[in-house]
Amino acid sequence: MTSAERKKRVPAARSPSCSLFATPSFQQAAPDRGITRRRFVQAALALPTLIALPACGSDDRKAIKVSRTFFSAREQRFIEAATARLIPGDASDPGALEAGVPFFIDLQLAGPYGRADRWYMEGPWASGTEQQGYQLKETPAQLYRKAIAEVDAYCRKHFNGMDYADLKTSEQEQVLHDLDEDKIQLKDFPGQAFFAILWQTTQEGFLSDPMYGGNRNFAGWKLIGFPGPRYNYVKEITEYGKPYPLPPVGLLGRDGTRIRS
Repeated sequence: MTSAERKKRVPAARSPSCSLFATPSFQQAAPDRGITRRRFVQAALALPTLIALPACGSDDRKAIKVSRTFFSAREQRFIEAATARLIPGDASDPGALEAGVPFFIDLQLAGPYGRADRWYMEGPWASGTEQQGYQLKETPAQLYRKAIAEVDAYCRKHFNGMDYADLKTSEQEQVLHDLDEDKIQLKDFPGQAFFAILWQTTQEGFLSDPMYGGNRNFAGWKLIGFPGPRYNYVKEITEYGKPYPLPPVGLLGRDGTRIRS
């Protein structure tokens, strides 16, 4: 999906335990509509390292297929379509689908993050300020469930009875732009509030450790040149400007498909 020129920053939602990033400003990071959101991720979220990884190589790039835990079949179709527009990819250049981002989000919503187990979730429910982050009475799981149903209902009303997942690519992108710009009014919360958490959890799924279900085969880390949490870089830290010779490694080792049990 091409990046939009932003008029305001997306408020940062509270994130899961493996959260890596606050939500950046599209306007500051990617004013050029010719840059895909995937390249925006590369530009805006690249970690400040002094080492570079070699080319990605010939790892398996097939989209990850796993059993869903939280999403219904219709919700799964929505989340696959939406994340594919936020970070598009293909067999040779993996994006959200190839990196397993929908699976990551599904696991997060089915767990403590989705239930907001560690959040203060009592009233009163004020609008809050941008700096205060997530201020809704719905848990992330409730927010996703309500919002997906309402966005699909909006699409059926405005696009000849079709759900979001059945729209043309350009139409899907326009719906996301309209959510981001708060042009689509949802029943219990602003459309932009849903877009903010959708975009944040998509980034997290693309760039978190593979043990959480996303970043399959280290697709996100290879894109930004992050080698992973190796135990030390005593030798390499002084070899300025030289390519880092070792492949990425996650908390569970070099297998970028392993998920914690």
